[in-house]
Amino acid sequence: MKVSRDRLYFNTSGYVLLTVLAGACLLPFLLIVAGSVSDETAIYTDGYRLIPRQFSLKSYGIIFRAPASILRAYAVTLMLTAAGTALGLFLTAMTAFALQTGDCKYRNVLAFYMYFTMLFNGGLTPFYILMVRGLHLKNTYWAMLLPSLLSVWFILLTRNYMKSIPREVYESAKIDGAGYFAMFLRITMPLSVPVLATIGLFIALGYWNDWYYPMLFVEDSRLYPMQFFLYRLLNAARFSEAVMKGANVATANMPKEGMKMAMAVVATGPIIFLYPFIQRFFIRGLMIGAVKG
Repeated sequence: MKVSRDRLYFNTSGYVLLTVLAGACLLPFLLIVAGSVSDETAIYTDGYRLIPRQFSLKSYGIIFRAPASILRAYAVTLMLTAAGTALGLFLTAMTAFALQTGDCKYRNVLAFYMYFTMLFNGGLTPFYILMVRGLHLKNTYWAMLLPSLLSVWFILLTRNYMKSIPREVYESAKIDGAGYFAMFLRITMPLSVPVLATIGLFIALGYWNDWYYPMLFVEDSRLYPMQFFLYRLLNAARFSEAVMKGANVATANMPKEGMKMAMAVVATGPIIFLYPFIQRFFIRGLMIGAVKG
């Protein structure tokens, strides 16, 4: 009876603590949603509230004033996220498989070479010259896809996870006549689903939230991804406000703070629905890949 009571107290305390922590994590997002549907005057007078005092959809109206443009930006972002995640996962897994197999003669040298790039790089100017003058990728989808395609950290994390796969499995496959690519597809990939799902989430988030590479390499508005489109929209609103202030024109009708909140909702809302589908892999894949030697 005592053990059961202690376990009940422990479980109750744990659930209460986790509920409080979950609420603390959810509160900022709820404030953002509430701020996005609040009137600008109410935000300035009452601050951000969970329940808006004056309801207004003007911020969303400004953002979706040109629905074709934002839908095109959504399409570009979805295409880059899907293609970048799929291709990035495949190349990351292939590289990690080559580095963890004992038959790759120079695997340690290659691993050190890749790790070295995490510590030192050539800087922004050589990178820009390479992308624009060397590879001629300005105003192309490749300029937004290639720079984030491979991450050394993800490769090393995946390699450490793959080391946990028993070597006897590969030896049995070799006896049956399987080649390296067959072992990679039929053995390594299915057994590495947890770490690949975890890394896939990070890669997808990186492509979804990317605005930096479009800012550097994209001038064609038809190629703007959603984050960069919203970034330019906010800058345009700030410029209009500055012009109106300079001309002594009232700017009270411009929902600056509300637009910021609405942009955050528009940008983060869809990607939130991806997390529940891979949440069960998240902790398992990250922890196993981190502790295996």
